[in-house]
Amino acid sequence: MTQTWIAFLRAVNVGGRKVEMARLRDLLGAGPGLARVRTYIASGNVFFDSDTTSDSNPGGAEARAALTATIERRLREEFGFEVPTLLRTLDEVESSLALAAAPFGKVVVTPDVRLSVVFTSGPLVGLTPPLVSPKGDWEIVGATAGEAFVVSRLQDGRLGANPIAAIEKTYGVRATARFFHTMAKIVTAAKKP
Repeated sequence: MTQTWIAFLRAVNVGGRKVEMARLRDLLGAGPGLARVRTYIASGNVFFDSDTTSDSNPGGAEARAALTATIERRLREEFGFEVPTLLRTLDEVESSLALAAAPFGKVVVTPDVRLSVVFTSGPLVGLTPPLVSPKGDWEIVGATAGEAFVVSRLQDGRLGANPIAAIEKTYGVRATARFFHTMAKIVTAAKKP
């Protein structure tokens, strides 16, 4: 069964890691098994249709891992650097939005507060939310087997440390984040014909 997938690419178009979206669409669209490849903003959100099965189906985890490896290899060969990629089905991303409502619903949002969904390659084993960073600039307020819900607080008008590196190092996972308010826009864009 064909379903829509979202590939969240980590750290593209920052720090000299330039990935042009048109080139990215052409690259992935030319590969086997990916149809209707499209992108949303230049931060590395790619939508495509594929017959790859999701984890809930027999062989799904292996199929997802193989598809992820293929995409990462193609990106490395084309752009000359590693681009960690986390894949989710459109349904999984919609579920993440729904699950985030509970931990984020308890947060008082001010102009100095940012809410993010951190997609992870596996569970954050041993995490008991809330977990506050040593400087208090970010906090994990909830988590699932594949996401962490992070509240960041601006200090002196700027975001502090990026929680991704700490999450990866502490929990041995790969991760990338998107602002919570952007997630609804990503879902809407992914649903367009």
